[in-house]
Amino acid sequence: MIRGMHGMFYSSEAVALRQFIKEKLRLPGTDVGEGWMIFDVPQGDLGVHPTDDQSPPSGTANVSFYCDDIHATMVELRGRGVEFLHEPQDHGYGLVTFMRVPGGFTVQLYQPKYAK
Repeated sequence: MIRGMHGMFYSSEAVALRQFIKEKLRLPGTDVGEGWMIFDVPQGDLGVHPTDDQSPPSGTANVSFYCDDIHATMVELRGRGVEFLHEPQDHGYGLVTFMRVPGGFTVQLYQPKYAK
């Protein structure tokens, strides 16, 4: 029986991204050897979205983080040096922003409007 899901980020700055997740996001993890970290995530959900001309191509995967209070979470993370692209915006399913992470990409942070 499936009991979990493993996500993966690919980064040109893998060591820096691991440090970012460990120190700034403060996710607990296990070093499985030579600094290769597997991080524990408290809970998760999985969505399946259709594709069209304005969305990523079929086969694309995405990882995002969600929180209970996006404003308080952003204040806390900014205090640890996390940079956000913009203030939260209402995307219908939740309040959404994106944070810059090592490797030259962004990761979504949102406060869901749907029941968890």
